[in-house]
Amino acid sequence: MKLAAYQHQGQAGVGRVSADGQSIEPFQLSDAERALGALPVLEALVAGGRPLFATGAAIPLAQVQLTAPIPRPRRNIFCVGKNYHAHAREFAGSGFDSSAKSGGDIPADPIIFSKVPECVVGPTDAIRMPEVSTAIDYEAELAVIIGLGGKGIPAASAMQHVWGYTIINDVTARDWQGRHQQWLLGKSFDTFCPMGPWLVSADEMDGQNTQVKCWVNGEQRQNASTRDLIFGIPKLIETLSAGITLYPGDIIATGTPVGVGIGFKPPKYLKAGDVVKVEIDGIGFIENPVR
Repeated sequence: MKLAAYQHQGQAGVGRVSADGQSIEPFQLSDAERALGALPVLEALVAGGRPLFATGAAIPLAQVQLTAPIPRPRRNIFCVGKNYHAHAREFAGSGFDSSAKSGGDIPADPIIFSKVPECVVGPTDAIRMPEVSTAIDYEAELAVIIGLGGKGIPAASAMQHVWGYTIINDVTARDWQGRHQQWLLGKSFDTFCPMGPWLVSADEMDGQNTQVKCWVNGEQRQNASTRDLIFGIPKLIETLSAGITLYPGDIIATGTPVGVGIGFKPPKYLKAGDVVKVEIDGIGFIENPVR
């Protein structure tokens, strides 16, 4: 199942994407529910105790403007730093990694930080360059969407708590990341979390074996498999839930592969006029201009 949020004729909507990807069947939701994107539908699916919302007549996908599937997450997005081996070495050598230690380029435990909910934008919305930073970078990432919540979830059963997946671009102000020696501020500027194009249920793809790719202006910068994650999805869920209760709709961004702008000599930061495309097999792609 693919769940999409969209604008159609000036109205927000949420729907189920057809199997052929050509149309959307809109769910009959209240205005308040539609403002939350696909979250109310996901919660209804997880609860399972009531019928799913009725759907209306299908709308051609070409007639809608896709928006972020969860436009305002109910709390910060959980993110993972340095979770691909090659990127961990790339970032540790960049001079911007406050977590790097001598001989400790590869973390022994997951590095967790977060992005504030308000930085989320849609799959084609602009990434806005802030006046206060000159070092804006891209990070293509697979995001896990929690279905069944819980606390103290063991890795062995963690995949039972995954409803599905989406794409995010973990846009980062590297200068702020380095200056403040933590990652929240540099990760959370307005528009710094493009998301979409929709949510894909876990029965339609294997998030533990999919390809994550990124292009800037048509030049491929990133291409790696989630098989190469240092800490896989079950370990991330086990770590987060050890002390934090997870809820339906929580989002876990699993980390970015090698090839980010900071890894080049000199760095290839984003600039106005650039276009960043992130594609993940089994989901689709998002493509955002830089303004």
